[in-house]
Amino acid sequence: MSDALRIIPLGGLGEVGKNMTVYEIGDDRILVDAGLAFPRDEHLGVDLVLPDFSYLADRPLLAIVLTHGHEDHVGALPYVLREIEVGEVIATRLTLAMITSKLDEHKLAAATTLREVRPEDGAVEVGPFRMEFVRMAHSIPDAMAILFETSAGRVLHTGDWKLDHTPVDGLKTDVGKLAEIGNRGVDLMLADSTNAERPGMTGSERLVGEAFRHIIPARRGRILVASFASNIHRMQQAAEVAIANGRKVALVGRSMRKNMSIARSLGYVGLPDDALVSPKEAMSLPPDRVLVLCTGSQGEPMSALTRIAYGDHPNVTVARGDTVIISAKPVPGNELRVHDSINRLTRAGAEVLHEEVALVHVSGHACSEEMRALLSLVRPKALMPIHGEYRMLAAHARLGREAGIPAAGIVIAENGSVVELTPRGVEIVDRIEAGVTFVDGLGVGDVQDVALRDRRRLSEDGVLIVVTTVALSDGGEIAPPELIARGFAEDDALLDDLRDEADRVALELSADGITEVKLLQEHMHDAIGRLVYDRTRRRPMILPVVIEV
Repeated sequence: MSDALRIIPLGGLGEVGKNMTVYEIGDDRILVDAGLAFPRDEHLGVDLVLPDFSYLADRPLLAIVLTHGHEDHVGALPYVLREIEVGEVIATRLTLAMITSKLDEHKLAAATTLREVRPEDGAVEVGPFRMEFVRMAHSIPDAMAILFETSAGRVLHTGDWKLDHTPVDGLKTDVGKLAEIGNRGVDLMLADSTNAERPGMTGSERLVGEAFRHIIPARRGRILVASFASNIHRMQQAAEVAIANGRKVALVGRSMRKNMSIARSLGYVGLPDDALVSPKEAMSLPPDRVLVLCTGSQGEPMSALTRIAYGDHPNVTVARGDTVIISAKPVPGNELRVHDSINRLTRAGAEVLHEEVALVHVSGHACSEEMRALLSLVRPKALMPIHGEYRMLAAHARLGREAGIPAAGIVIAENGSVVELTPRGVEIVDRIEAGVTFVDGLGVGDVQDVALRDRRRLSEDGVLIVVTTVALSDGGEIAPPELIARGFAEDDALLDDLRDEADRVALELSADGITEVKLLQEHMHDAIGRLVYDRTRRRPMILPVVIEV
């Protein structure tokens, strides 16, 4: 059996989100993270975007190791467990609690073996992989890095992290352990690249708490704070300031209620029961006695804040004098949705504070100076930037070169690259298929590019249905063609001409003795499509329907 360690990113490279990486020695493999991404505007009707993990279809996993509980690292887990044989899922306490709730919803919890680890407890061995864990500060508690000890070499996988010197829970990134690992020698480091282009250092989470302490006491109307439901410490800080200023707290949004319930039950958040009210109760209280914590910071169509902005939330509304704090940065691709929510909330009379106008958000990811510090601590022989768009990976690679890593030791890979580490070094040796899998309702993977193209055409140019009734005996036309237009400008003169054209096609084919339905549909499609384009320069979807009588 080869001693080479193969590292295959299935997601998270050249993009933000759906982080998933395979570590493989011979026929033994471990998956690090199983994340999802949210659909962009062109993904019409799609609910979630997953990595294409078909590579694992006939390749069982010894384990899935999760670095932390954010959706871009754990959201795809139920879909993987449903399709792939997995020995166990390994994670820290909060991450396990969050995924257990998710697995319960998918009816997978009973069939899944879970193992809790603590970074301070030492190494874990799974097959040929020996793993140690390092506590890392991030925007969610219990984040960790993974050190792999293998026959091919030593690899550090950072997960998401930053150097927060004053974290809310007091648990800093364990720089001492990182330095000790660096002294042992690291052959390859896979490291978060999200903020590689940003100079300096990322601000502490406590800076947002300071902003809350200035904003909340000064407001007299209702206050809504929207952020990721998993950003537990941010929600805790907002709630503590509100309670200290005589406000009750309402949790709005399913994931917000679920995550705060988990965090409270495990002791990560301390909010007294008598400080919490239901959304309906909150709206009956004086405006200056209410703080609403809600989801929807990314403008997701069915999220709490979006529904509030559109005025169709069943319990919560905004009015003049209210303040909405969007305590998150838009994920690339979500900017227009977020701006739409801001505009609608402002139109309703609320003052909207967001990161462009107030210090109400700090990143959970290291900036370039922190990356330099990590490179100095770990001193890896080779660097593989991960977690980011290509420009972020390239910026991280430049930091690696500045740190003295030779060009041959810097690997800018893509999703599907097969990166091989041996005692001789690291290189990309192959490539596998690694696209995306769309989740649409209950369907997983059944929405292909052609379906999205059809949906785009329907949304942009509409549809024309051409109904022709012909005789079963000879294919002769029995009734004049009927046109049904939806999402297409109904110009009466054009529609009359289109009926005439459909009539002409039907009569010509009948005269030529062509009675096959498929051929009639094809000719009708092409003729109507040409005429529409010639007259309008538009390409609606043409659906010819032939009824045989």
